[in-house]
Amino acid sequence: MSAGSDALAAPQRPARHILLWASAAIIVLWAVVAVFAPVLMPHDPTDFVSDDAFSAPGRIAWLGTDYLGRDLLSRVIGGAQITLLMAFLATLLAHLLGGTLGMLAAIRGGFVDAVLSRAVDIVLSLPKIIVGLVVVAAIGSSMAVLVAIAGVVYAAGVFRIARALAADIAVLDFVRAAQARGEGPLWLLFGEILPNIIMPLAADFAIRMSFAILFMSTLSFIGLGVQPPRADWGGLVRENLSGLSVGSWAPILPALAIASVAIALNLLVDAIGDRRQAVRARDE
Repeated sequence: MSAGSDALAAPQRPARHILLWASAAIIVLWAVVAVFAPVLMPHDPTDFVSDDAFSAPGRIAWLGTDYLGRDLLSRVIGGAQITLLMAFLATLLAHLLGGTLGMLAAIRGGFVDAVLSRAVDIVLSLPKIIVGLVVVAAIGSSMAVLVAIAGVVYAAGVFRIARALAADIAVLDFVRAAQARGEGPLWLLFGEILPNIIMPLAADFAIRMSFAILFMSTLSFIGLGVQPPRADWGGLVRENLSGLSVGSWAPILPALAIASVAIALNLLVDAIGDRRQAVRARDE
């Protein structure tokens, strides 16, 4: 690398570091809020703390109240626990299902690969929101159903990535040697291939979790997600929309929470990718 390139890259390094740590801090902050939600909530999120709807912030309700006079801060904190837990479980399901099947398709090939790939093509061709609407209309809305829907629809994307990564690893000598030793499919998948593709899958996990948050928040916004009196962030936006006409922050705060987590997850992945590229370029 030339001296001129070093001079151009130098101002970018602090910006990359700031972006990395700021994104990580936002994610960690919301994770802590979700884990310790019962301790952090000033009130029970279903309790009425004021007779006035959309009241201004005060001593009783630090961020004001919602459309029924409930503490908005407690509702947002409780919504963080529901939203992030559901998104994490849905993304975990997507990676367990899609990642395992993708690696299996890569090492099996032939008929197994063809059948799984065509099934994934069908899932990818269907609009995710429409799938969610149909399933919820057919079997009802619950947290378990929402997690299962999001997990299955996003497993197709994970399958594509895992299959492509595993196909490159499966032809390498150490995998061929394991097959020659008579190792079973489970060892090939989780002992030989998975450790070599775990970093790209981890990056995909973060991005796909942001997709899951937006997907389930959208379902809640149209009334098919988490049902009252509980609410995730999407549900909080929907139920407090009327507050916009009176200048209330009640629908804006949960919307900002959704945006902060989704954007932070994407920026974190980008910052980590840029940092790895910078390290690789420096080593070369």
